[in-house]
Amino acid sequence: MIPLFGTVLFAALYFTASLNYPGGSQFDKSAVGFSWVNNYWCNLLNDKAINGQLNKAQPIALTAMLILCFSLTFFWLVFPKYILLTNYGKLTIQIFGTLAMTSGILLFTTLDHDFITNLASLFGLIAMIGTLSGLRKNGWKMLYYFGLFNLILVGVNNLLYYNKELILYLPLIQKITFATFLIWICCIDIKIYQLRKTTD
Repeated sequence: MIPLFGTVLFAALYFTASLNYPGGSQFDKSAVGFSWVNNYWCNLLNDKAINGQLNKAQPIALTAMLILCFSLTFFWLVFPKYILLTNYGKLTIQIFGTLAMTSGILLFTTLDHDFITNLASLFGLIAMIGTLSGLRKNGWKMLYYFGLFNLILVGVNNLLYYNKELILYLPLIQKITFATFLIWICCIDIKIYQLRKTTD
């Protein structure tokens, strides 16, 4: 249940960090506080807020991100043990899931943000496709279709990102996608927990 508890703790810290963000967004640099509609999650990770003030939310946001990366790494390593895939398929999920989380940690560095985001997304997509394959072979249909819905949301995010007229909707859709993905992971984690209880 580590992924579930880690996600809940992440959400609590995320919310706390948003309360400590000084202000400013790409749409209004003088705005006060964190806007759930206009600010990106990554804004909380910067050492300075967009309005130029010292970002008091950063330490909290960094802690939240580390907890989430650890929790999801644990998920990608454990999940393949409970699905009907070849050893190669299971290893693919474990490797690329771990690489996605490791790449995510690099967001804390001075490396190019977009490059790291795209790299982590690519690794995560491979792990996610493997996960969907495992869910389908296990007959976990609701979780499989929920995962497909997440893929659609990822596609919508990319559509908004590369369209200058629609990008104003991206911060909100990004949060919805992030929340939906984490709920999906938690649902799988609960399913595995129930499976373990019946086999113990």
